[in-house]
Amino acid sequence: MKWYPIPGIDLNGLPFIKKVKVGGKSILIIGYENDLYALGSTCPHAGAELSGGWCKDGKLVCPFHRYTYNLQTGKGSPGQNDYIDSYPVEIRAGEVYVGIETFCDIVFKR
Repeated sequence: MKWYPIPGIDLNGLPFIKKVKVGGKSILIIGYENDLYALGSTCPHAGAELSGGWCKDGKLVCPFHRYTYNLQTGKGSPGQNDYIDSYPVEIRAGEVYVGIETFCDIVFKR
């Protein structure tokens, strides 16, 4: 797994959704209830950009059709049968890092 620093994240406890591009992927960094999450930025249902959404009850809400995704797992709510990618997040010396699996990680897991 390769870890990428994410500059410009203000860890002040206020909720936020920020879209970033790291490791060739568009990822949302989400601050919600004093925790950080990293999820894919595109809704699998209709392709909407999720950065315009909001968080409610531990879920990211798509601004287009109101589909919801668990902030920890990316799993869609019951009946949706879909998901968005989720990524590990760490804070190191006050800076946010997101982990993205590399091709080698995937191949050597088998």
